[in-house]
Amino acid sequence: MADDVRELLLSTTADADPSTPLSAPDLRLLIDRLRIRSDRLHASALSFASSHRAPLAAALLRAADSSASSSSLESSLASALAPLSSSPGLSDLRELSDRLLAARRELRERQEHLAAASSVADLAARLRAARASPDPLAAAAAAAELKPLLVDPEGSGSSQDEPVVFGLLRNDWEQLVDELQVMLAKNLEECVEFAPEGGKVMVRTAPVGKSGGTPGVELRVALQALEIIDAVDYGMTKLADLMIKHVLVPAISNISVAVSVEELEKSGPQYPISILCVTPTEELQGYKDGSALYSRIIDIIKFVCETICGENITWMQSFSKLTWSRISDLVIKHFISKAVPHEASKLIEFQDVVRSTTEFENTLRNMMFISHEKRDGKLTQFVDDVEVHFAVRKRNEILVKARHLLVHYDYDNPLDACLSSARVAKELCYAARDALLLYKAIVPVQLEKQLDSINQVAAIIHNDFYHLSQEILGLAFEYRADFPGDLQKLVVFVDLAPTFSQMADGVLTRQIQLVTANLIEAIDGADGFQNTHQPQHYESAKFSIEQVVFILEKIHIMWESILPRSIYKRSMCYILGSVFSRITKDMLLIDDMAAEETLQLQGLIHLALENLSSLFLSLVENEFLDHQTWIELDEIIRPLKKFRKLAELLDMSLKSITAAWESGELTNCGFTSSEVQNFVKAIFADSPLRKECLLWISRTPS
Repeated sequence: MADDVRELLLSTTADADPSTPLSAPDLRLLIDRLRIRSDRLHASALSFASSHRAPLAAALLRAADSSASSSSLESSLASALAPLSSSPGLSDLRELSDRLLAARRELRERQEHLAAASSVADLAARLRAARASPDPLAAAAAAAELKPLLVDPEGSGSSQDEPVVFGLLRNDWEQLVDELQVMLAKNLEECVEFAPEGGKVMVRTAPVGKSGGTPGVELRVALQALEIIDAVDYGMTKLADLMIKHVLVPAISNISVAVSVEELEKSGPQYPISILCVTPTEELQGYKDGSALYSRIIDIIKFVCETICGENITWMQSFSKLTWSRISDLVIKHFISKAVPHEASKLIEFQDVVRSTTEFENTLRNMMFISHEKRDGKLTQFVDDVEVHFAVRKRNEILVKARHLLVHYDYDNPLDACLSSARVAKELCYAARDALLLYKAIVPVQLEKQLDSINQVAAIIHNDFYHLSQEILGLAFEYRADFPGDLQKLVVFVDLAPTFSQMADGVLTRQIQLVTANLIEAIDGADGFQNTHQPQHYESAKFSIEQVVFILEKIHIMWESILPRSIYKRSMCYILGSVFSRITKDMLLIDDMAAEETLQLQGLIHLALENLSSLFLSLVENEFLDHQTWIELDEIIRPLKKFRKLAELLDMSLKSITAAWESGELTNCGFTSSEVQNFVKAIFADSPLRKECLLWISRTPS
């Protein structure tokens, strides 16, 4: 609003500042301009009213009439309601209205109950009529008509508020259907008779006797009735089982058989009678590619379709659903699996079997016996995967051979893979891997007792694992160039090498642990080599050394001829080092030695070294234990140098020992300052010289 006012003022003063406050002259000017504009608007309104006088007058008249009508209606309504509001019988009128509504509601409910009772009575009557009907087709049709009325089509069951009578009717209907199924299935069994000895089936048009105490019906009628109540599979089940057992199994499992069909035309309700026989024959023509076998099966299926199913597609498909999977399994078991070649070079000859099998399934599809779905093409799928089946057979042969030989890997198998197709080669490579893994899984379990004791078998197993770990690394490189191109990148064995190497290390480590434990136990028998100047203690210590020598020599003889040179040398050096370290430690821990005792200990050390001479020589290339040989042995068995030096110390004077320490000779042999001091205290009596030497040893850095 302020902006509009200022606009009126600025329209005449263009140079005025919008932010400047209005003065008194400006306000008077503004009032004059507003008055002029108001006069203009008033004149414009009068002009519009005068030019539209008639429409405006009519609108005003209609508004007045509406107002008068509204007042009249209000008065009339008040007059009409006045008697009702003042009448004492208004509550009676309302009560009468409620009673009328209740009566109408009760009438409607009774009508509904009457309709339900009528429906129940009708359903019960129809059930009784169906049960009493001598015609199975009529009974089946009645049961089928009653099904949507009594059975929930969605299979969700009856609702909780359903009348009990409907549940009873449903039970009666289910019982009726069950009785029909049993009676009609029995009727089928009486129409189709199988010879007890097998190989023969007789199909009659109608049963000879009665089914369940009632006259039998024709085979065709029984199947029609079963179809109406959706129970063809139920009726066909036993018939299909008997057909497999008595006809199809003999026809498929035997090579020298023939199928023949005979028709008996005589008077009687059960005629004509069709007979199918599977009889022995000497003809084998065409069996190599399966054509004769497939021809027999087709003849049997045609017989069933024509004489039992009456070429009805629904009945044929029911019989197929109950039998085709088992027929396929029988053909695979007794023919196709046996026809799979044993050699890769003969796989091309299997194409005749592929062709005849494909034609066989196509014939059955044309007969509408099987569908075009993948699940019905079981035979074709099997023959198309012949290379896989060939490879699986080869693989199983390899694994069986591996179970017996275990250690000896069949190196001809990779060559077979090189000469085979990619699929076969792939399976053979997997077989080679499985053979290796089979060895890894079986041997440790089978030879568990040997691996948990010190024996030669454990060393052999170590060698096998070690050898396989080395061979595995080169398998792919040795044969990869000859493998099919698509398989070259997939031929991988190197991932198995670490596993076998770890197994080899594990076996050897376990043996070393067992040997070391036995050696430590033998050394413990010396009771720390104390008091050897006493005969009893000396004998115990000597026996302990002899036990140690015996165990070491046993391992020497057992391992040297089996283990690889480097592994044997490394393992024996480790064991000898642990033995010499333990004996040296025990002798240095003796806190007091008599003069005679030092000689006894020195003799025990020399006894051990002399008796282990052959073992020492097995670790070096020399033939004699000369000075150079001992130097070499000291290098590869570090504790040996300290052990040999201890023998010298036991016969050295105090000054010589001190001089050896000062020169660093003892340090080079592995002695520590505390060990030398304790050794001096144990051998030499307390004296000024001993104190001086001990002080000198303690001050001289090692």
